[in-house]
Amino acid sequence: MSRTDRDGPISVVVAGGGTAGHIEPALAVADAIRAIEPDARITALGTPRGLERTLVPDRGYTLEMIPPVPLPRKVNRDLFSVPLRLRSSVRATRRILAAVDADVVIGFGGYVALPAYLAARGHVLRRSRIPVVIHEANASAGIANKVGARFADRVLAAVDGSGLDAEVVGIPVRGSLASLDRAATRAQARHYFGLDPDAPTLLAFGGSQGARTINEAVADSADALGRAGIGVLHAHGPKNTVAPSSPPGAPPYVSVGYLKRMDLAYAAADLVICRSGAMTVAEISATGLPAVYVPLPHGNGEQRLNALPVVEAGGGVLLDDADLTAQWVADTVPGLLGDPDRLAVMSQGARQVGHRDAAAAVAQAGLDAARARRGSS
Repeated sequence: MSRTDRDGPISVVVAGGGTAGHIEPALAVADAIRAIEPDARITALGTPRGLERTLVPDRGYTLEMIPPVPLPRKVNRDLFSVPLRLRSSVRATRRILAAVDADVVIGFGGYVALPAYLAARGHVLRRSRIPVVIHEANASAGIANKVGARFADRVLAAVDGSGLDAEVVGIPVRGSLASLDRAATRAQARHYFGLDPDAPTLLAFGGSQGARTINEAVADSADALGRAGIGVLHAHGPKNTVAPSSPPGAPPYVSVGYLKRMDLAYAAADLVICRSGAMTVAEISATGLPAVYVPLPHGNGEQRLNALPVVEAGGGVLLDDADLTAQWVADTVPGLLGDPDRLAVMSQGARQVGHRDAAAAVAQAGLDAARARRGSS
């Protein structure tokens, strides 16, 4: 199935499966590639256990599955099975790279990235090996990208100090967010979700799976928020439920499992309470939305690092998970939403940190690497 026409469509493979934090940058770059090179053939790698099963097809891209290779954070029994599982996944990835006659692999970390990097490095068709372009979204690089960066052709990152020798470009966000005019879209967005068109509105979410602390604190403060005239859009996660109790006549408290239209969710909101995953911070900053960031209380502390530049620029508030309670929400959120001058300053601070052209920068790096490979073949 190898292409004999060297001038045919460029074939790009994006590797960023598992969580939305890896998938969304990959899809944003895929969109940017199509904008630059409409005829490009784009294939996404994923695993059967990741959110890419639905997110990738919904965005119109071909999804090819490979065996997942999660890397344990600690030395345990699973660690010793990694080499065998990685070898199997690399073999499967090589078959896909050959089938689509890949010109470049663009990786974003996560379960599918390391097999993709290794497959591209050792993959020889009739031409040179497949170039690798890496993007690191987090303030502290993950294992897959640390390994891949040793032999990648280009390494890009969201921020300085990620642990990689990388060019800083920001985090790719989808075009609908990079160009979002929140004020102009607000009426449409609130109508879409069934929110009060005029009430100050809080958006709360905890990532694609939800977050218990955020769910409980916001739902349990529904009465206080309602009495303050505040509307709420709350994405609690597909496996969770919330039971808000708003007073009669209060603006609607709308709870949903998952937000498919994040552009409209951001446009509907005046303030957001959320985790501070790299993708979340990038999207919120790009749209200029004031935020209360509540980093995950475990892991390597990268979520706090993700939010710090925005907070230091005045675009957000950083709150420990243990300090987010219903009482804190009831005491603090009405004051924030009732201070339009402060919200305007926070919005400007967020925009100063946000990168709206990161997707195009990563896409161009991938296309440049693909064309260089063709030129050398």
